[in-house]
Amino acid sequence: MTEPSQPLKLLLSDFALRTWGARIEAADADLSLVTAEDALAADGPSAIDIAFMTREVTGRSSKGNQTPELRGFEAVLRKSPKLRWLQIHPAGAERPIYRELRDRGVKVTTASGATAVTVSHSVLGAVIAVNRRFPLLADAQRRHAWEPRIGERSPRDLKGQCAVVVGMGPIGRNIAALVKMLGMGVIGVRRTAEPVAPCDRTIAYGQLPEVMPKADWLILCCPASAVTRGIANAAAFAAMPMGSHFINVSRGEIAVEKDVIEALQIGRLAGAYLDVFEREPLDPGSPLWDMPNVLISPHTASHSLGQNEAIFDIFLDNLARFRAGRELRNDVDNLS
Repeated sequence: MTEPSQPLKLLLSDFALRTWGARIEAADADLSLVTAEDALAADGPSAIDIAFMTREVTGRSSKGNQTPELRGFEAVLRKSPKLRWLQIHPAGAERPIYRELRDRGVKVTTASGATAVTVSHSVLGAVIAVNRRFPLLADAQRRHAWEPRIGERSPRDLKGQCAVVVGMGPIGRNIAALVKMLGMGVIGVRRTAEPVAPCDRTIAYGQLPEVMPKADWLILCCPASAVTRGIANAAAFAAMPMGSHFINVSRGEIAVEKDVIEALQIGRLAGAYLDVFEREPLDPGSPLWDMPNVLISPHTASHSLGQNEAIFDIFLDNLARFRAGRELRNDVDNLS
């Protein structure tokens, strides 16, 4: 007599179980759901087959400051020799654990696309706010100061300005479309110079120095890699027009923070919107906090009430693909 096959074991957080457990079981009844908390408490190896790492596991961690929730989840992944697939919530997969798992043959898939609209809306709001000097107006309001932005202090028209958008994934393409609607020109930057709509021009990363003199706006939305780390540095800012602007919604290490600060202090950059930093949380002593021409957000450019559901939809789609033996969506090893 043939022994019945054992259901696949899915690892998830206690929060994810309470939030989506019933819907996961309705979508795939042949799953056994195991919380990271229970798996961590058990002795010996875990018999986990697949895992779903959601935002509450990683959301409050930074590279040098992991929360107990993340350390515990990673410990279970490491003691799960049968693990075949991990779905993560961000669009990028830079954490060392992801490379470690991929080296073991584990498929790692991202939620690329789930945050494209919200991040691009954050960037659109920042472009308008920084260009129209809203941070300076807010500073004057706090000081009860009547300081009209007139004459030479008037903002430049956005129409005709050039945005260099570094990273042409779903986020970058959405940003390009939105700033084009404002009448701006767009140069897209990616691994190859293959054209990408709606950019006026697309270049490879290595060509970035050539276009910096045209960059009224440098907008970073690329993944962290050996090619992109430190790409926004003193040389890049020095090549930009005086009074240009900088936006970073990618990863903190893509920009050299001391160079960003200096460029703002000397006026090379007239303003910036910064969502990510080299070390998070940002040091309370950083001069960035007190710069009235800088908008700071605590790595939340992608956050919205509907974001978790969008990520969950990608997980369910990938779960069906995994069961059917089809190619997984946003497989890190298949991304071009």
